[in-house]
Amino acid sequence: MERVDNETALQRAYARLYNFDFTGAQEILDRQRHVDPQAPLLAATKAAVYLFSELSRLRILELDFFTDDEKVVDRRKLVPDPAVRQKFFQIVAESDKLANARLASKPDDPDAILALCMTTGLVTDYAALIEKRRFGSFALAKQSHVWARKLLELKPPVTDAYMTFGTAEYIVGSLPFFVRWFVHLDQVEGNKKKGMDELELVAKEGKYYGPFARMLLAVIALREKRPWDAEALLVRLTADYPENPLLRKELERTRKLANPVLAGPKR
Repeated sequence: MERVDNETALQRAYARLYNFDFTGAQEILDRQRHVDPQAPLLAATKAAVYLFSELSRLRILELDFFTDDEKVVDRRKLVPDPAVRQKFFQIVAESDKLANARLASKPDDPDAILALCMTTGLVTDYAALIEKRRFGSFALAKQSHVWARKLLELKPPVTDAYMTFGTAEYIVGSLPFFVRWFVHLDQVEGNKKKGMDELELVAKEGKYYGPFARMLLAVIALREKRPWDAEALLVRLTADYPENPLLRKELERTRKLANPVLAGPKR
């Protein structure tokens, strides 16, 4: 029987995703799903591509969206593409069904647990970033944390799970105290340093989320007034994903922040 190589397809799909070639990523995943239609990670990754394509279209992935607090807290809902939204939630449901079917026979299946961690995280991001349901998204995040904890309990642990905890630690740690008092996520202290350390671990050792962790670390570096660190991260990202136009644009902008002389005289 011919071996089904989902891992190579996933790595190729993520390479296309991080180059912002969303169509190319979907084509790779669709071909591989034809070979192995029962693989939950393939479906979960399709959901990730749909979400990234919407975040790109709505300009949410631009670094100043996250470094400008007024944009982050703006409560006006964005207008999602209804066709993409339908496909996104449909493939999330399909991925969850496949993952739960695997767990019924093998409760510690790492691909199934990772797929569930991914989809709950993606739905959380959709609620928070596109629908602007911030407090509702914290409720959704709790389930993602349950799956992430299971991934870290596996032997060996799945490093990508720290993406969930690291992001939450930094976000909760950045909230005003009175908001943080209302937001409770199990085993999340709101420790920004811990969050950055966990994201750096994913950046170095993550199988799928390493580049995304580096993108978030660049955002954090800009928020923390360290544009030179953001520049170093973006230099590596643009080298790894040269077809991504947003990375090149953000690198140029960040270089001017890190080296004010490049920005020219103030007018």
